[in-house]
Amino acid sequence: MNHLRLEIICWSCLLIAMAVSTEAASVWKLPTAQMVYEDLEKCRQESQEEDAATLRCLVMKLGLWTDESGYNARRIAKIFAGHNQMEELMLVVEHCNRKEQDTSHLDDWAFLAYRCATSGQFGHWVKDFMSQKEVER
Repeated sequence: MNHLRLEIICWSCLLIAMAVSTEAASVWKLPTAQMVYEDLEKCRQESQEEDAATLRCLVMKLGLWTDESGYNARRIAKIFAGHNQMEELMLVVEHCNRKEQDTSHLDDWAFLAYRCATSGQFGHWVKDFMSQKEVER
């Protein structure tokens, strides 16, 4: 019986170690405007130009969205950390995530939560971020 317990503990430790190393290996990086434009073009083709599906595809590729929890407010706030309003931005994103949550219509959830969050000052920040690419061209 003790042998079985020891084996279960060893397997549990191994699984925990694998999970930690997998998370460490998939370190998220801040997207650049260039990355956004490249992924946006791929997503437009994949979704046949449908806005909500394109948006969800894009934010998934950028690591800003999961179908289980919606937008990752912390990652979004890191992109716009230079505005020194990370906590406020996270609250807005989390509020819009909860308000629009609809796990049976994921594209709509992503689109409506985005529209909600970008209806104020954050929307101007997104436009400024995306205009960085325009300057580079």
